[in-house]
Amino acid sequence: MSLGQHLLELRKRLFIAGIAVVLAAIVGWFLSDYILNALRNPILEVGQDQGRNATLNYQTVTSAFDLKLQISLYAGIIISSPVWLYQVFAFLVPGLTRKEKRYTFGFFFSAVPLFLAGCVAGWWVLPHIVELLTRFAGAQDSSLITAKDYFDFVLKLVLAVGVAFVLPAFLVLFNAMGILSGSSIIRSWRMAILAITVFTAIATPAADVMSMFLLAVPMVLLYLLAAGIALLNDKRRARKVKSFEAEYGLS
Repeated sequence: MSLGQHLLELRKRLFIAGIAVVLAAIVGWFLSDYILNALRNPILEVGQDQGRNATLNYQTVTSAFDLKLQISLYAGIIISSPVWLYQVFAFLVPGLTRKEKRYTFGFFFSAVPLFLAGCVAGWWVLPHIVELLTRFAGAQDSSLITAKDYFDFVLKLVLAVGVAFVLPAFLVLFNAMGILSGSSIIRSWRMAILAITVFTAIATPAADVMSMFLLAVPMVLLYLLAAGIALLNDKRRARKVKSFEAEYGLS
């Protein structure tokens, strides 16, 4: 494909992904009240456990409406994840052989559960983060938390962890495309662990070591699993090349 054809293909994939997100956001609009109540619970629990006032506040007349739109959009991104993840893979897959396509699509079906598992992991650490950070306020003080800032932090955290969990799928995809070798992924394990540690330290409070640890461990394991799959794929590819050379007398 020429550069122009690649750009047209990219536009097509982005258009389909965008339509899917918009349609899913409409569904998210009807779910936004339930999501809002669920995300509000950590704040209410802080007020009960710490014995002081902790409430969400809307600073402008339109803040509540804007927040509902924001929640709907983020919910749409999560709900439509099978579609836009497929579009990303479909844009990258055309250069692969039929066998490599089957291999890649097989791994694609694990990418969606990985993304959703990452979102669940981000949701799981959220109450611990809220509880820890609000404890820095004095017992005699009230926590007047701006709703937009709070939900912006929460929803970005959930999406960021979801994307981080699906990155190993892209490592395997790039390996199948011949861009990354399994050995290069293994050699980069120190940098990968450092990046994962920094990411989890940013995503969770520095003082909450347990949440950081519980978030980092599955990410490291997924990275190592992706490296192992890439190494196996490299060995299979090397055996195929040797068999081809032996068959045609090439050296």
